[in-house]
Amino acid sequence: MPSRQLPFPVFDADNHMYETQEALTKFLPDNRKHVIDYVQVRNRTKIVVRGQISEYIPNPTFEVVARPGAQEEYFRHGSGGKSFREVMGQPMKSIAAFREPGARLEVMNELGLDHALMFPTLASLIEERMKDDPELTHDVIHALNRWMYETWTFNYENRIFATPVITLPIVDRALEELQWCLERGARTVLVRPAPVPGYRGSRSPGLPEFDPFWQAVVEAGIPVSMHASDSGYAEYLNDWEGGSEYLPFKPTAFRMMAVGHRPIEDTLSAMVCHGAFSRNPDLRVLSIENGADWVPNLIHGFESVWKKMPQEFSEHPVEAFKRCTYITPFWEDNFVDIARQMGTDRVVFGSDWPHPEGMSDPISFVDELTGLSDPEKAKIMGGNMLELFKIGQPAAA
Repeated sequence: MPSRQLPFPVFDADNHMYETQEALTKFLPDNRKHVIDYVQVRNRTKIVVRGQISEYIPNPTFEVVARPGAQEEYFRHGSGGKSFREVMGQPMKSIAAFREPGARLEVMNELGLDHALMFPTLASLIEERMKDDPELTHDVIHALNRWMYETWTFNYENRIFATPVITLPIVDRALEELQWCLERGARTVLVRPAPVPGYRGSRSPGLPEFDPFWQAVVEAGIPVSMHASDSGYAEYLNDWEGGSEYLPFKPTAFRMMAVGHRPIEDTLSAMVCHGAFSRNPDLRVLSIENGADWVPNLIHGFESVWKKMPQEFSEHPVEAFKRCTYITPFWEDNFVDIARQMGTDRVVFGSDWPHPEGMSDPISFVDELTGLSDPEKAKIMGGNMLELFKIGQPAAA
């Protein structure tokens, strides 16, 4: 049974699957075989991407994982002098609910969750490690989406919505992938918050060349999810600290200070300043697992640049940002202030279950909403997502 019964539907906007070892390999075309491999290093399985061992996710098989919410006390109260291993606690073997939807639905019932977005975990390493080869990136992403559809579907009993990935370097291929996903019931798609790589360098996803994709999303009536990922910022951080690969589970203090919010803040700033939100006013973007403490600074920046150069915009940038963006704050953010600043109809809840940095009891998130009215809590805990996903609404005539 859940820790309590809430008097309204609960829609968790940030749940995760743990992929099996075949997720990135089963559906690779013959000419891409061995782009992804697994090898044994000192009796531990490691993923190999294009001949390079990656430590981005230390245990890419997810056979043994940290317990859901293992780091919750760390985020609430600090480490208390404990080592990272002590903070993480005793690991556990993966259970069926981490791997497939039927068992997951049973656990959702136990946790008191009515609906959930289900994000892949391993997928976040793909695009950055293949950014010099857009055709390869599209091929590997499609292989992952085929596995995700076979294993989870994109809409399981109208309660679990797995999020297929769309990579944007070649717009025509992005449109083909979007259509493939829509034909199989996708209710949202996952786009990395990052510059879009290409054969001639990277560019902003807010430029007009990407409008055909954003327009197709609007016509399909689905939101785009931008989940925290490897957005390529190690390239900038290495100028300060050296190193090479971005290792999210081995952060330094400087990297936590410098990179935590930059990818989503920069991406949404680009979508506003390069006009994508104004040219596509009905586009809706969910910012997932990016927190919200950066929101006041971004709004302040928009206000400042609008005052200095309003001629650069077709509308006030703050209006474009608030209209098109939904935010999932971390529980430790100043939640009420963010809700007041964005509007409670643009704030949604996500627990990051079953990741260790998430919440072990997702619906306890409601305890962070002190100061909001019961109707506002209902919107944030589920109502806004139900409306965005058109769940429980009468069909159009």
